[in-house]
Amino acid sequence: MKKIKILISIYNDWQSVFKLLENIDLQVAEWDAEVSIFIINDASTENQSKTKLVFENIKSVRVINMKQNRGHARCNAAGLKYLTERENFDYVILMDGDGEDRPEELTSLFKKSKESPSKTVTLNRIKRSEGFFFKLLYECHKIVTYIFTGKVIKFGNYSCLPKEHAARLLKEACIWSSFSGSVTKFIPDRVSVPSIRGQRYFGPSQMNLFNLLIHSFSIIAVFKNVVIIRSVLFLFIYLFFVLNSFSIITLFPVFIIIIFLLLILKVSSRENIEELNNSLDNIDNIDILRNSNDR
Repeated sequence: MKKIKILISIYNDWQSVFKLLENIDLQVAEWDAEVSIFIINDASTENQSKTKLVFENIKSVRVINMKQNRGHARCNAAGLKYLTERENFDYVILMDGDGEDRPEELTSLFKKSKESPSKTVTLNRIKRSEGFFFKLLYECHKIVTYIFTGKVIKFGNYSCLPKEHAARLLKEACIWSSFSGSVTKFIPDRVSVPSIRGQRYFGPSQMNLFNLLIHSFSIIAVFKNVVIIRSVLFLFIYLFFVLNSFSIITLFPVFIIIIFLLLILKVSSRENIEELNNSLDNIDNIDILRNSNDR
């Protein structure tokens, strides 16, 4: 029987994650697998509820409490490192804890993983639940990413990785900054299933314009060498055509590209292999919310 760990990073969203666990328990009922949950608590300021967890199919639930808030991407990376170094498993599934990664899609993810056991399975978004303006900005993000990197990235954190692939990612500094960018660059042997972005269980979305920009730039920064080459080629070609008509207006695209490159280089400084290697030092303690003996 395969051992599957589900990794969920959260910050002050206990109500949502406990509802998510209830739904996960229903979804994995027919799986021929041992399923355990690891919640990475990113130094939440709100205390978790004391509700007793009762599950039929989830073997165990543990909460890894971090000392300092590091952000979602870094919690995922630290969680992958913890599981890879200290747990025995065959696959790890990453999910957001707010319900936007729909647990109803876990079974299709599991089935695809059984069909392609040596490949990473991503859930590629075919439909989103946000408003028109956010959807427009997200489409712009995908277009800009494709123009500067040559990659079409339709997935986020929601995915299933064999242990070998998780270990491969942990050798790369960029996993400390962007999960989907790192998977795209270093895990070419992958397959996908369609996914619909769900609604949050409780409270407003935590993804605002600033977070979307950081998310977008973090993905693009994974391919910074390609971005620099493409940007320089664009500038040479563009300057050749406007050589005889220099003005503030014609030079405006040049300024935009230069600013864009500086921002990408700045964001790429978030990639830090030393911090990744030392990330488990940030663990404060581990709470066992449920184990197999509780049945």
